[in-house]
Amino acid sequence: GLSEGMFWDFKKYGENLNSIAKGMSIAVEDRLKSERMKTELITNVSHDIKTPLTSIINYADLIGKQETDKQKIKEYAEVLLRQSERLKRLIEDLVEASKASTGNLEVNLVSCDAATFVNQAAGEYEDRMKQCGLSLITSYPEEKLSIMADGRRMWRIFDNLMNNICKYAQKNTRVYLSLEKKEDLAVFVFKNISAQQLNISEEELMERFTRGDRSRNSEIEGNGLGLSIARSMAELQNGTLDIKIDGDLFKAVLRFPLIK
Repeated sequence: GLSEGMFWDFKKYGENLNSIAKGMSIAVEDRLKSERMKTELITNVSHDIKTPLTSIINYADLIGKQETDKQKIKEYAEVLLRQSERLKRLIEDLVEASKASTGNLEVNLVSCDAATFVNQAAGEYEDRMKQCGLSLITSYPEEKLSIMADGRRMWRIFDNLMNNICKYAQKNTRVYLSLEKKEDLAVFVFKNISAQQLNISEEELMERFTRGDRSRNSEIEGNGLGLSIARSMAELQNGTLDIKIDGDLFKAVLRFPLIK
């Protein structure tokens, strides 16, 4: 069964996490003036959180594997594992968002065929979209559109946007991903119908993470961070990311300068 030692370990880690969380909120409330200090603070605190978190993940995994006829214990361990893994991902996102927004990320720009990102997104997300009851419709022009981009960072933008669509789109609807040439720009457009009513402005949605808005709408929880990372990543590659909301239509527009 669950040993006494493991229980105290859990308790200790729980208390550690609590004190770190308190420290974090005080530091954030102080609104550190320097962007560099913010990034360092987030990176250091995240590193501190990861230590107890890794232990919690490992213990939850061990508890789940224990032979027991108590079904509840298995269920609890699964929830612990799932939520602690989620917390780990959020912490990683937070570090990435803070580095991206202060320009502290390595970016290697090379000439890329813009259409390959559309094809990659379609290929990678086809199965997941089907599972969510979504059908993806892609389109791009016959002429090759070349842009300067960092493939890895670009894929992160697409991954975040496609992931959001899978999470928040209304089941059994179509999702559109298109690429077109507009003057001297390559323009990617992601369109989907939101499952929840989007009674929030574009600015609010984008700024919710950066402002740390109090009125968190749990339906679009987690959306702000992904969008914030995607926007910073686009800007690091000399592109832009804009969000448009029209009724229940959610539209993300990525623009990158074409190589002459």
